[in-house]
Amino acid sequence: MPLPQLNVHRHDQATRSRVTLSGEIDRATAPLVLTALAACLGDGIRTADVDLAAVIFCDVSGLNAFLAASALATEGGATLRLHHPPPILTRIIEITGSGFLLHEIHAVGPGPARVSAVAGGTPWPPRAD
Repeated sequence: MPLPQLNVHRHDQATRSRVTLSGEIDRATAPLVLTALAACLGDGIRTADVDLAAVIFCDVSGLNAFLAASALATEGGATLRLHHPPPILTRIIEITGSGFLLHEIHAVGPGPARVSAVAGGTPWPPRAD
């Protein structure tokens, strides 16, 4: 069985960072997610926007990594926001009752709702109002 692959790209602008994840987030790769997000917060980032559009799979290990990172962000007065999560992560959030983390839910067609953000914030990319 091939090893799951996860790519992490980080782009900082002052105190804001966009972290783009692509691949699979599971028990093997979730620690990388938490390490990357903790590093952002440790580097003085006040807002971490996590783009999950290229994530093809995320299980409860990924949710746990995001919950832990969100707790770190909250403790440090920062904000962690998830954008474009895959349907499986949206479903896990619903099943586990972790909806208290959700900022907005947008229905997409007749299927399950899509989550646009976790731990507060606006949809990615931010609107220039």
